[in-house]
Amino acid sequence: MPLSLESESHVAQRDIIVIGASAGGVSALREIAKGLPQDLPAAVFVVLHVGAFASNLPRILNARGGLPARHPEDGERIERGNIYVAPPDRHLLLDGERIRLVRGPKENFSRPAIGPLFRSAAVAFGPRVIAVILTGYLNDGAAGLRAVKRRGGIAVVQDPEDALCPDMPRNAQEYARVDHTLPLAQIAPTLEQLTMTPIKPDDNTPVPEKLAIESAIALSGESSIEDMDKLGIPSPLSCPHCGGPVWRIDDGDLTRFRCHTGHAFTSETLATAQHEECENALWAAVRSLEQQAHLSRLVAKRARDQGKDTIAQSHEAEAEASAQHVNALRDILRAGEPPSE
Repeated sequence: MPLSLESESHVAQRDIIVIGASAGGVSALREIAKGLPQDLPAAVFVVLHVGAFASNLPRILNARGGLPARHPEDGERIERGNIYVAPPDRHLLLDGERIRLVRGPKENFSRPAIGPLFRSAAVAFGPRVIAVILTGYLNDGAAGLRAVKRRGGIAVVQDPEDALCPDMPRNAQEYARVDHTLPLAQIAPTLEQLTMTPIKPDDNTPVPEKLAIESAIALSGESSIEDMDKLGIPSPLSCPHCGGPVWRIDDGDLTRFRCHTGHAFTSETLATAQHEECENALWAAVRSLEQQAHLSRLVAKRARDQGKDTIAQSHEAEAEASAQHVNALRDILRAGEPPSE
């Protein structure tokens, strides 16, 4: 049945469930879908990190669960009793009573990403939201879970010991006030129970300005310098996606970063990106030095053939120096560590 859009102060039901998963998430989501009742009085929204690749997740969930699962259309009205799955290469967002699909900037290198869904749900529905973090690497979703908690929502996390990839659940526990940490088998029954739990009047808190700004950026795909200055402070880092300046957002004990064009990262994902960028730069240096050594040897050989021994020795020394630099860089790359300053 259609989702009621009464003001939050008159709504006593938690009827918005948002779920985020990454590596190992298909089997986890299938287990949850199997356990949800057909008459669940809530709408369920799912983000799985699929990137731009085709997704068969709705078909998989339909084969195991009682609730119909599908990729929604942009702008369609939310209805209870459905599982809405983020389509490939689109952020799944909630804008009042409507679902929005936006090809906005990636967050934590993902589109769809968990954070934008969780933040938009927190802004639109406050204490009506139940947010779930499942198995996955790194920490996409941790900041979004904090946003849900700030608005009076409920945070549910898969027990890291029960998750195929414990990073996301563990980081969620570290950075958000989690209400329930559960093995996978207990999550669906708990979600059903939570939809029946009354909302307390003091659960409904105002939307923080920064949360409203970030949610608006996700919906529009645009931001201004003024917006960024309200969110954080400029940092000396550059965005690994677009090369633009990055603002540091100190979100309690969780440090995040955003660039002017909208790309967003936690400190962990940005560090991973910088590591990869450094590795790519080292491989480019290896390639350039090997080419330089090869050309120096060719010039040295021609000089030898022409009896120009002094010139030949100079180019041979250059080739040897380049080869030594190549060996040093390859040792660093084999060790898997970026060079120190």
